[in-house]
Amino acid sequence: MHRRTIGAATGIAVAATLLTAVPATAAGARIDLPALSGRHPVGTVELHLVDRNRPDPWVAGARREVMATVTYPAAGPGDRTPWMTPGVADAVDAITSGPYFFDVPRGSVDWRSVERHARSNAPVDRRHGDWPVVLFSPGFGSARELNAGLTDDLASRGYVVVSMSHTHESAAVEFPGGRVEHGLVGADDLAGRKTAIDARVADTRFVLDQMTRLARGDNPDAERDPLPRGLAGALDLSRVGVFGHSYGGYTAGETMVQDRRFDAGVNVDGAMGHGLGADPYLPGEVVTRGLDRPFMLVGGDFVDPATGAKTEHSHLEPAFDPTWADFWPRQRGWKRDLHLDGSTHYGFTDLQAVVPQLDSLLLPAVRTALVGTIDPARSLKAQHDYLAAFFDLHLKGRRTHLFDHDAPDVRFL
Repeated sequence: MHRRTIGAATGIAVAATLLTAVPATAAGARIDLPALSGRHPVGTVELHLVDRNRPDPWVAGARREVMATVTYPAAGPGDRTPWMTPGVADAVDAITSGPYFFDVPRGSVDWRSVERHARSNAPVDRRHGDWPVVLFSPGFGSARELNAGLTDDLASRGYVVVSMSHTHESAAVEFPGGRVEHGLVGADDLAGRKTAIDARVADTRFVLDQMTRLARGDNPDAERDPLPRGLAGALDLSRVGVFGHSYGGYTAGETMVQDRRFDAGVNVDGAMGHGLGADPYLPGEVVTRGLDRPFMLVGGDFVDPATGAKTEHSHLEPAFDPTWADFWPRQRGWKRDLHLDGSTHYGFTDLQAVVPQLDSLLLPAVRTALVGTIDPARSLKAQHDYLAAFFDLHLKGRRTHLFDHDAPDVRFL
């Protein structure tokens, strides 16, 4: 956890410096996101949400703002949407070029030209009734865009997926008009991490409030930009899930403790506390109280090359991160601890798809450290299949045998 979290925090500082010092180029390696695996084409819309009742915890005098991406099953055509806005693409370039990630010159990867497999403002598919709603929170110092492959794929399987950035903690958030807000807090700031989890939970609950407004026919977008046709009536808010990667997984658990509107959740490779590892040990309420609703843990492998010690999240490995072990006996609802063999922390982001496309650019050791040794296609398939199966089971009532036994690359601990 030290390596993972501090790497992201250092990336924020690197980005803040490089974004003002070095212009990004468009001559880098071209990359693509994988095709969607679900039966539905997907549409997408960006929402600028302003909580006028809540001050921003990081900027004095400001109201809390959240940018959210709503992705949904689509019924019609539209233009493919860019993966990242220019400001976010430049921040991702600055971070991933640094020594904690690719360790290459800036501009080596062409982040700006990549498109998602989602159509901007396409009409919503209403032929199958309303869709369950699932919210997504990214890792500390990351950006919601870096899990677009996962969230878009879930939408293609019949969900409205709402992913959010956490302003002034996420590496970069671009607002309408091109204003970019960069991260202001590092992961080695204990007080900042506590402020961050509180802000994240409030953000997540606020976003669900805005989805409730949208379902009533209101337009929650601060600019009042037109919404996709059919979106207002397509949200089934009696079936709501939440998941996140890293600190976003912690966010999912803490949000479920505080808000019973969330029916089921998934923590993807995140410690459930705001202390760094076991010193100091500061577990979240989800750990000390548990949940009475379904919650799944998803973890991968990592071995510290300096010590040979395992530093993976698992309820069977409390020496590295005791939060999973302490949560396990307190979890009263349905639970699984899914381990994806050969994967790593960043293999649960879009880097799993990107890094293998950069073989000519990256050292083999860098690739292994970032996304592990698992076959990339099998990793993505497992992530997509098991995440969708979890929400299918608990939000749609669809039986599955995936959780009854181990499978190639997947073990239940």
